[in-house]
Amino acid sequence: MALTMTQRKAVTRELAKKYTGARKKEKGKILDDLIDLTGYNRSYAARVLRKTAQTKKKTVGRGRKRVTLVEDRRMKPLKRRQRPRKYDKAVQRSLKKIWIVLDCICGKRLAPYLPEIIPVLEKWGELELDPEVRQKLLEISAATIDRLLAPVKREYQLKARSNTKPGTLLKHQIPIRTFSEWDEAQPGFVEIDLVAHNGGDPRGDFMHTLDVTDVCTQWTETRAVKNKARVWVFEALLDIREKLPFPLLGIDSDNGSEFINYHLVKYCEENEITFTRGRVCKKNDGCFVEQKNYSVVRRAVGYARHDTEGELALLNELYGYLRLYTNFFLPVMKLTEKTRNGSRVLKKYDKARTPYRRTLDFLSKKEQDALRKQYESLNPAELKRKINRLEDKLWKINLKKRGGSLPEDAPAFDYIST
Repeated sequence: MALTMTQRKAVTRELAKKYTGARKKEKGKILDDLIDLTGYNRSYAARVLRKTAQTKKKTVGRGRKRVTLVEDRRMKPLKRRQRPRKYDKAVQRSLKKIWIVLDCICGKRLAPYLPEIIPVLEKWGELELDPEVRQKLLEISAATIDRLLAPVKREYQLKARSNTKPGTLLKHQIPIRTFSEWDEAQPGFVEIDLVAHNGGDPRGDFMHTLDVTDVCTQWTETRAVKNKARVWVFEALLDIREKLPFPLLGIDSDNGSEFINYHLVKYCEENEITFTRGRVCKKNDGCFVEQKNYSVVRRAVGYARHDTEGELALLNELYGYLRLYTNFFLPVMKLTEKTRNGSRVLKKYDKARTPYRRTLDFLSKKEQDALRKQYESLNPAELKRKINRLEDKLWKINLKKRGGSLPEDAPAFDYIST
C-alpha cells in the first residue's frame, strides 16, 4: 500500500537523522530503505534526505496564525566585524554642523564642496577640527556622508496651487522656447516666475516672490512684491537686473499676464534683451526656475500667507541675505547628459559648484576681483543665522494673524547651534 505524503515526510525525517552521521555504505542502505518505502527516484531520495538533515523546523503561533520557521543548519551565525569605524562620532558631529550651515544639501553636492567650505568656516571661527578629523572630512565620499547623516535627516523631516492667469494679448509677438532649445553656454539668459504666498486662500491681495534664475550659472535672485500687478513685478525685475554680476541678455517666462504685457515687451526691445515664453501647461519649459521656486523660495519662506506691509519688508530683508547665502555658498549640480535605455533613463551631472564659482569663469579680471572681495567678506554661518531669525519673525507674525500665541520666554529658533 502506498504511503501518504504525511507518512513519507515522517519516514524521511526519521531516516535523515541516521543518514547525517552514517558512513558511505550505511548511507546506501538507508537510501535503499527510503526508496522501497516511498517509491522515490534514487537521485531525488538522496536530495530529500540531505535537505531534511540540513534544516530544522519550528512551528510558532496558534490557529490560523501558525507559522513554520525553517532553519538551515549549514548557516553559521553572523559575526560583527571587529574593525574600528573610520568615520567616528567626532567626524559625524563636524559633518552635521557643516551640513546644517549649508541648508542640509545632499551628499553628492556636499562631498566635492568640503575642501572649499571647511577653510571658510575655520576662518570665521565657526568650526574647530582636529587634524585627523579634518583629513577624514576631506576624504569622505558622498555615499558615506548620506549614511552618516541618515539618522540626523530623520530628525528634520517636515503642495501649493498655481496662480498663473494667462495673458493672451501679446502671445503671438513672443516666441515660444522649449527646454531642449535653450543655450546654456553663456550667462545672462534667465528664467523668471512668480511664487504665490497665499496660504491656500487665493482671495484678496497677498505677496508674491519674483524668482529669477540664470540658466548657465544657476545664479538666483528673488524679490517680494505686494501682488501680481505689472508695475510691481516690472520694478522688481529692474532691481534684480542691477544686482546681477553679468549683463541681462534674455528673459524666458511663463504665459502669465504679469509678464506678457506691452511694458515688458517694449523694455526688452529697447534694451536688446531676448524675450521668450514657454508653452502653456508645460512647466518643464521653465525647469530651472521651477526648481529654485522650491529649493530657494519655499524652503526659506514656506507656504504660509503673507499679505501685510510688515511681512513684505521682512521678506525682502530675508532675500537680501538669502541671495548671498545661496549664490556664494550652496553648490549646485547641472545635468550634462541624459540617455534612455528602454524604460531606464541614465542621467549624468557635472561636479557640484556654487553659482559664484561658475560665474567667475565668464567675468573679466576686474569683475572677478570685485566678486572675490565680496565672497571673502561673507560668513556663511552668520548669514544662515540671520536668515533663521527673519524666518522666525515671519512665522510668529503669521501665527499671531491666525490667532495663535507663543510664551513670552520662547527662544528664537536657531538650528545651527542645536
